[in-house]
Amino acid sequence: MLGTLRQKILGQSLQRTRSAASALRSYSSAAKEMMVRDALNSALDEEMSADPKVFLMGEEVGEYQGAYKISKGLLEKYGPERVLDTPITEAGFTGIGVGAAYYGLRPIVEFMTFNFSMQAIDHIINSAAKSNYMSSGQISVPIVFRGPNGAAAGVGAQHSQCYAAWYAACPGLKVLCPYSSEDARGLLKAAIRDPDPVVFLENELLYGESFPVSAEVLDSSFCLPIGKAKIEREGKDVTITAFSKMVGYALKAAEILAKEGISAEVINLRSIRPLDRSTINASVRKTNRLITVEEGFPQHGVGAEICTSVIEESFGYLDAPVERIAGADVPMPYAANLERMAVPQVEDIVRAAKRACYRSVPLAAAA
Repeated sequence: MLGTLRQKILGQSLQRTRSAASALRSYSSAAKEMMVRDALNSALDEEMSADPKVFLMGEEVGEYQGAYKISKGLLEKYGPERVLDTPITEAGFTGIGVGAAYYGLRPIVEFMTFNFSMQAIDHIINSAAKSNYMSSGQISVPIVFRGPNGAAAGVGAQHSQCYAAWYAACPGLKVLCPYSSEDARGLLKAAIRDPDPVVFLENELLYGESFPVSAEVLDSSFCLPIGKAKIEREGKDVTITAFSKMVGYALKAAEILAKEGISAEVINLRSIRPLDRSTINASVRKTNRLITVEEGFPQHGVGAEICTSVIEESFGYLDAPVERIAGADVPMPYAANLERMAVPQVEDIVRAAKRACYRSVPLAAAA
């Protein structure tokens, strides 16, 4: 009797120890917080350290350590031959970068904002994107074009465009849009290692945001696959696709919807080209409803492509019309109140989800 009791007490003690150890492991694997800015910086540092062919060039990336401090410390560590400050000549230094990639180097070209990439779009599309195909595979162009994309705050129409749909329309380019620190670190490493040109669209307003990262993410070998989306939140009533800053908005909307009994599945696209159509369609076949969210213009947008994919592959599963949430179809206003109206907000996503789930009156019926 005494022996049985002793075994029972010992067993309970061991179980408590295992539970505590398990909780500790769980906590330690995701306890560290990392800013998106630091995630990008560490990815650049590690890839430059691992491969001497990798170098960074752009305006103020060296002495000033980056307009947004993404390249902080890199000039001191790698010297002016691998961290090159350029004049304000996007067409010039982008062409130099593409030429260097032709000869086997791995340039990372930083644009202070992707709006300035318009000065260099001929090199990005005609020189970089098309060369592998036009040379019958003889010319590889391993180059990364990176920098902030989309709307910041109060910077006007010429500095607020989202270029995801623009560049994703071009064969030969890969287009990535990170949201979290894990995305930023894992996708930038993948982009630098990729043999093809990659357009890497960051978000200025996310640079200072912190996200939890696991020990796996912090490992120097960590890398995310290009072309694979991430289900940030599982749900069963409606699918919400988003990328970059809009992922955070979609997650906030999902929290609000959950309080009203609507279970939303949030997909962080991560990769715009190639697009993870299989993950999107699998989700829609489960939830039977779709809402796409993006900051860019609605016409010919990323959401339009996603809607087409779902209609082509999963039309029979839809129980409600697809909803597209996008930026207003106007140049970005400068005034703060108008700017807010021109960019999707959390409440827009919530209203769309309610319409899709027949929890509110459709817009057409209300008109």
